[in-house]
Amino acid sequence: MHSRFQLTKKYIQYWLTASNGKGHGIHSPFVYDFIKNVLNDSTSYPCYQTIEGIRKKMLSNTSIIEVEDFGAGSSVIKTKKRMVKQIAASSLKPKKYAQLLYRMVKYYKPQSVIELGTSFGISSAYLSMANTQAVVHTCEGASSIASIAKNNFEALQLKNIQLIQGDFANTLPQLLSKIKTINFAFIDGNHRKLPTLAYFNQLLASSTATTIFVFDDIHWSGEMEEAWQQIKHHAATTLTIDLFFVGIVFINPDFKVPQHFTIRF
Repeated sequence: MHSRFQLTKKYIQYWLTASNGKGHGIHSPFVYDFIKNVLNDSTSYPCYQTIEGIRKKMLSNTSIIEVEDFGAGSSVIKTKKRMVKQIAASSLKPKKYAQLLYRMVKYYKPQSVIELGTSFGISSAYLSMANTQAVVHTCEGASSIASIAKNNFEALQLKNIQLIQGDFANTLPQLLSKIKTINFAFIDGNHRKLPTLAYFNQLLASSTATTIFVFDDIHWSGEMEEAWQQIKHHAATTLTIDLFFVGIVFINPDFKVPQHFTIRF
């Protein structure tokens, strides 16, 4: 992974070169609409406070759990025995981006949602509450973490989440064989190049013309940046939006010429 210095340097470069995030100079009506109605929607939706209350509990939880790690591992915690609040601090998607996921699902109304990397279920809860008519399939490798996420879903009384525990290499193909099509996917699991590309290709095979992919930490390491470049230039990809900490992919064939945007957020 990149050092904090490298990441800061890259972020400054992103900030200086990205479009200003107001939609000025954006010639794609679809992207302009996304910026105006999703990215810059500053509404404080009622569920924000409820879900953030669960995050707060996770950030103050001093319980120690044992964690199996199937991905690239934590950049902060190197031991298998970890304190819940340390995992929460390093692995939960920040409020800004978790709430963006909420707004995307609320606006585009996907019926079938997949999340790779449940952690303690904060982003899963946002995905769930954004469209209660959708089914959210969330996958988590570590059983101890999945157990806490399940408790959080019960505390929030979320009825439309299916939590699948186990190694993604086994659980994802099984899941895709059952649900057939997906409309929205948030990939926040194994931060390595080859698994990330494998997930994209597997999910792509079950996608529709309007499926949206969101990849977490696309600049986390050189490997993830290479994976992002390959995804950007895949034959099926017609539109991408780079928000630095997340990358959004659209495969809508209505976009005749592939377009790639980097936008401040």
